[in-house]
Amino acid sequence: MGQLSMATRKELTAAVSERYRASTRAEKARILDEFVVITGFHRKHAMRLLRRHGRESTGRRARPRVYEEAERNALILLWEASDRVCGKRLKALLPVLVEAMERHGHFNLAPEIRGKLLAMSAATIDRTLGPIREGLGRPRRRPAAHALRRSIPIRTSADWDNPAPGFVEADLVAHCGPSARGSFIQTLVLTDIATGWTECAPLLVREQTLLSSVLTEMRKQLPFALLGLDTDNDTVFMNETLKAYCDAASIVFTRCRPYRKNDQAFVEQKNGAVVRRMVGYRRFEGLEAATLLAKLYRSARLFVNFFQPSFKLIAKQRDGARVRKTYSPPATPHQRLIADARTSDAVRSRLQEIYAGLLRDIRALQERLAALADTPPAMRTDGVAQPIDLFLASLRTAWKDGAARPTDRPIVKAKRERRRPDPLVKATADLRSWFEAEPWRTGSELLSRLQAEYPGDYPDKLLRTLQRRLKVWRSEQADALLFGPLNKELPIHEIARPH
Repeated sequence: MGQLSMATRKELTAAVSERYRASTRAEKARILDEFVVITGFHRKHAMRLLRRHGRESTGRRARPRVYEEAERNALILLWEASDRVCGKRLKALLPVLVEAMERHGHFNLAPEIRGKLLAMSAATIDRTLGPIREGLGRPRRRPAAHALRRSIPIRTSADWDNPAPGFVEADLVAHCGPSARGSFIQTLVLTDIATGWTECAPLLVREQTLLSSVLTEMRKQLPFALLGLDTDNDTVFMNETLKAYCDAASIVFTRCRPYRKNDQAFVEQKNGAVVRRMVGYRRFEGLEAATLLAKLYRSARLFVNFFQPSFKLIAKQRDGARVRKTYSPPATPHQRLIADARTSDAVRSRLQEIYAGLLRDIRALQERLAALADTPPAMRTDGVAQPIDLFLASLRTAWKDGAARPTDRPIVKAKRERRRPDPLVKATADLRSWFEAEPWRTGSELLSRLQAEYPGDYPDKLLRTLQRRLKVWRSEQADALLFGPLNKELPIHEIARPH
């Protein structure tokens, strides 16, 4: 006898079930024997089908609720305080975050609620936050190359082989808004391969001497000595100035393959997870915006490196077209640095001293940055920092307002108007005054202004001379503009060195 189709089995079950339930014990045994022979079902399965068919299904027995509204509200507050990380990262962060907020008096949980929160799985966290979480997606960008790159060795993501803390990847994030014309601020990002430690600093203009100066200041902020620098093929990196700087400081200088951004996967991930998430996609130019960015990064660097767990790829296996990736449990860069056997005791003790209190004025600086980008220069006013009590109180309801970061709010495009020329003044003296008033202006912009003021006196061939003059002025003012009074402390990695 051939095997019956599923539809035939269902029809047979419907025909036999009512007679089966009304029969005696002996008749049930005979009906069941025939039913099993015809359908091929297991005897126990056949008994269940015949007993239950036609009756209203009660469905699955509901599980008792474990997490009530109190746990949900506390979880939302902690999620906001962690800058809205995913469930797996928040699960790893919860013990540290709850303890820190209770220690500083921002949180007071009942013991049973605290126990339930810490026992909550990553999947349950995601399910609980699912109804209020909103997804945001943004586009990305692309670089260039230089002839000097042939003398700089290539290093891919597969060539690192567990380096010691100090080998970093570097990249620039452009804050140009919708247009790449003119001069705008860029953020230099350094990400350590071993620990994920990330440092950011703004560049007022794209200039190799200024980049070297900013890199010197960033090395003072790192908790370890800078041993290696891996960059893309951008001309701001591929030049004799930076190569000579690395040679003089005994820094291993390498680069990725052209148009292979995944070679720098570590820093590329931080471009979005740290810089774009914190600053957004508006256009920033000028000294005031650069100063605000520098303050924001100083406030956020400890938050990112001490309180933001991240995954790290530890193995990758290819099986045909399928790639299986294995990640380490989520951990903060601080935790990875402390756990690394190559970290000195002096660095560990210094990091533990810093690891005391955080969660302060990041939102206020983001508010000022967004206002600076969206407000005309004539209407700008100094922003007022939000009190910490108001910020903490807003964590319970911030998810109802959508995007909490001011820099993530939609950009209001101003109506395009014709630009009126500035009043023209005398050439030589006024050139310096123009630069001091608007240091972000390019050489071609200043030359155009000179040509408009003095027709016929300044031909196009003087552009290179004007650019060299601007380069000297920018080098003289670079430290004072951004990092002059900000780095008085001794670098962390030099604390243990004898003087």
